[in-house]
Amino acid sequence: MDYLQLAILSLIQGITEFLPISSSAHLLLPHHLLGWKDQGLAFDTAVHLGSLIAVLSYFRTDIVRLTSALTGAIMTRQQSSDSRFAIFLIIASLPVLIVGYFSRTFVESNLRSLEVITLATFVFAIALLVADLTGRRQRDANTLQLSSALLIGLSQCVALIPGASRSGVTMTMALMLGFTREGASRISFMIAIPAIAGACLLKISDLMNSGQSVDWLMMLTGGLIAAVSAYLCVRLFLGLIEKIGFLPFIIYRLILSSMLFFMMI
Repeated sequence: MDYLQLAILSLIQGITEFLPISSSAHLLLPHHLLGWKDQGLAFDTAVHLGSLIAVLSYFRTDIVRLTSALTGAIMTRQQSSDSRFAIFLIIASLPVLIVGYFSRTFVESNLRSLEVITLATFVFAIALLVADLTGRRQRDANTLQLSSALLIGLSQCVALIPGASRSGVTMTMALMLGFTREGASRISFMIAIPAIAGACLLKISDLMNSGQSVDWLMMLTGGLIAAVSAYLCVRLFLGLIEKIGFLPFIIYRLILSSMLFFMMI
């Protein structure tokens, strides 16, 4: 992989990681359209670390506030709205960590085909459309409750299917539960933190055990590009989603699934 390919792929990963359009589907396109080789474990590790740094940076104030509230609740045994919200976010984050750990070999071996990604890109675009049209959009993120946290957390497990889009699936479920577009997006991004951190730890472990040589400069470059683009993407998305809605992303996914379909035939 040369630096031009690295820059393009890192930018794709950073932009698509948090948008409801599936990073898996987009990373397939250079491979099938341009004949680029698989990005490799070192690249995957670097860009996921970049995405993690981006979301931690954006939500740093919220993370400090919620951590402080949770610590205070443990020490005083008195819950606050922030401590309850923190607990529900943790609960929503747990299912994908457990399911993802035990299913990752199966997913990598059986579900990363162009056919699966194409179908998932289309099906979950329709699901997001239905949720956006029918959702009441009355609840903000802070109204998250135990039942909602469990349902959103379980939906995140579905996003282990390549092409489904982790952000897209969790936003879809949150919209169905009556959250506003901004609230659904905020919950989706915040529960992504443990999921991405867990993926990073697994990839780092696999990389250390693989015996592969690592070009540290390329890893640093890819991670930095992914971090900056992901940060800007999250910031712009949360600022605009209530105004523009999900329809542009739904139309884009339908176009993308059509492109992937014609690549198969």
